[in-house]
Amino acid sequence: MTAQSNILLIHADQWRYDCVAANGHPLLQTPHLDRLAAEGVRFTHAFTPSPICVPERNCLLHGQWATRHGCITNYDSEAPKPVEGTPITFTRVLKEAGYYLGYVGKWHVRRDKEPTDPMYGYDDYVSEDAPYAEWRAAQGYAPGPHTNGWFGEVDPHIPPEGSRIVWGVDRALEYIRRGQERGGPWMVRWDPVEPHLPNVVPEPYASMYPPETIAPWPSFPDPLVGKPYIQVQQRRTWKVDGWGWERWAPIVSRYLGEISLLDFAVGRLLAGLERLGERDNTLVVFTSDHGDLCGGHGMMDKMHIMYEDVVHVPLIVRWPGVAPAGQVQDAFISHALDLAATFCEAAGAEIPAGFQGESLVTCLRDGVGPERDGIASTFAGNQFGLYSQRMWRERRWKYIWNPTAEDELYDLETDPGEVTNRATDPACAGLLQRLRERLVAWMEATDDPLLNQWTRPQLLEGLKV
Repeated sequence: MTAQSNILLIHADQWRYDCVAANGHPLLQTPHLDRLAAEGVRFTHAFTPSPICVPERNCLLHGQWATRHGCITNYDSEAPKPVEGTPITFTRVLKEAGYYLGYVGKWHVRRDKEPTDPMYGYDDYVSEDAPYAEWRAAQGYAPGPHTNGWFGEVDPHIPPEGSRIVWGVDRALEYIRRGQERGGPWMVRWDPVEPHLPNVVPEPYASMYPPETIAPWPSFPDPLVGKPYIQVQQRRTWKVDGWGWERWAPIVSRYLGEISLLDFAVGRLLAGLERLGERDNTLVVFTSDHGDLCGGHGMMDKMHIMYEDVVHVPLIVRWPGVAPAGQVQDAFISHALDLAATFCEAAGAEIPAGFQGESLVTCLRDGVGPERDGIASTFAGNQFGLYSQRMWRERRWKYIWNPTAEDELYDLETDPGEVTNRATDPACAGLLQRLRERLVAWMEATDDPLLNQWTRPQLLEGLKV
């Protein structure tokens, strides 16, 4: 490609794949995302390369697996490690191609560098914390409540237009105008911290989905029989062990309400894009860094698991004049890695040799997705200490290698909630071996440092106590 497209990236935080109406949620209202899907391409098998904030965000910037760029955990862990040196980022590629770059919202990449650092190349950046708090106070709104910890509550002090979500969209539109004024191509990225917990939501969204109308997730309840102990520990540490759905439903209600507020803001952003005359020459991408348990498997947040609740992510792309409208693409997508390469090609630039993803430009244009027989994801621990995991997921089966705990094997066709671990089922022995060998092949191909002379036989031979 030689033409340069403007790029608008909506990169949310902790948004489940099944929490978009177009993806099949029976209750949720997301009309603006549904329209975006109808006008573009909706991906059904997009997965995060690492289901935790900081590693995924570095994956997106550097176009590499966390095991390659080196940032494998969030800041607050035993092994915080920022990416070393000044490796290439897709944003620097765009900058060198003449793009204006604006960034609004959650950064969560590293503490010692901001988006405007030369390593990333953004021209303008505004975070979601202090600037919004100052704006909120200036409008005469009281500070948001925080009386229910991570479990969320109603924000009685603001209308939807006073929320951090809508504030962020309005800042993004300001940056789009700045890009226009510069006369060249632009990329603007909006990273709302929502719907990451705690969901503190204004009315009418806080009450949009009455708890009694919300059905449990397919993964609830889960007795966690034959599964790693750390999952039981996850419940106990969060003090949710033994909770019934009546305790979870109000939390899920606020989560869904906040998603509908986000959808309202997406509509505001897309309408602004059209008013500015940029609709037809802008590549729009909506996705999330990872999903959310939010009561799935009776757990909170996302740590120490590779369930669909957190690894499966929404991905919708609209590209007028390039991607035919109304496509549904079921190829396996490693979203952060593939998007990094896609943005470079959309900018008319070379994809850096060190990138490990595959550009989706051909997929979007011709409807032919990457030829992958499965998809991987990696995790290294965080809240409760270090804990390595590798996932290999195919159409029907998912295998999770836990070097220090029970391995996991799920039949996604008969058990979509991943409640029954089949790893010790004799009937699955041959299948399990094949999936282990396939995971080893992927780890070899990506130079995964977890694969060594000690772990290789444990993995291939199933040397578990």
